[in-house]
Amino acid sequence: MLFLAHTAHWQFLGLLIGCLAWILTMATAGMDEWRRWHVNPDNLTSVITSGVAWVGIWRACFHSHTLPKMENCQTMAISDSFVPVEIRVAQVLMVLAMLGGLMSNVAAVRAVRRVYFSLEHRGSVRGVFILAGALYLLTAVLVLIPLVWNAGAVANNATIPFPPRFRLPAAPAGQRVGTAIMMGFLGTVLMLISALLFLAHRYVWWTLEPELHGRGVAQEDKRGRDNPDFHPDEVS
Repeated sequence: MLFLAHTAHWQFLGLLIGCLAWILTMATAGMDEWRRWHVNPDNLTSVITSGVAWVGIWRACFHSHTLPKMENCQTMAISDSFVPVEIRVAQVLMVLAMLGGLMSNVAAVRAVRRVYFSLEHRGSVRGVFILAGALYLLTAVLVLIPLVWNAGAVANNATIPFPPRFRLPAAPAGQRVGTAIMMGFLGTVLMLISALLFLAHRYVWWTLEPELHGRGVAQEDKRGRDNPDFHPDEVS
């Protein structure tokens, strides 16, 4: 079993990276700063005294010194007609990505645990590692789609027809990619690294065959004829 254990050090690192990527994915989904809107204070929404608003996939927020609350946020539901399609898709895919990241880490833990501690079911080690790698890869794709789509909307200075209760203009004076999208890209890169590390574990089977073959020979010849100290003339 020690032979299998020393082949999975990179995959153990991949598990740690995958856990960090999952945390970044959850943080990305929950942050408001997907888009950083720059609002002209002289516009119709003069209550935004800071001149900056944050648009996420769940709500839009801004700071104001003229309203009772310093931070003012309004939620956006997938059923709201004014919500653009890229934000609706992001709401769905980011939830799926969080679930996918959880399943990826569970599969990775089972794979690494089987290599380091399990004495049974050695034949299924490769399948478990491939499953973990495939789940990491799928999760990375689920995160990457809304990130690229929303980053493209920022690059095109896309507008959002907010209702009056949001106190936000339909078009900002300018906008830039927020911290959430940059964090999401970092998490996606880490997720892809984890996927590659786990999928690369298939090479262990090439080095495992001699060990398994040697055990078979030892069990087949119980008289010790493979022992270098064995002398045929000692057998009557």
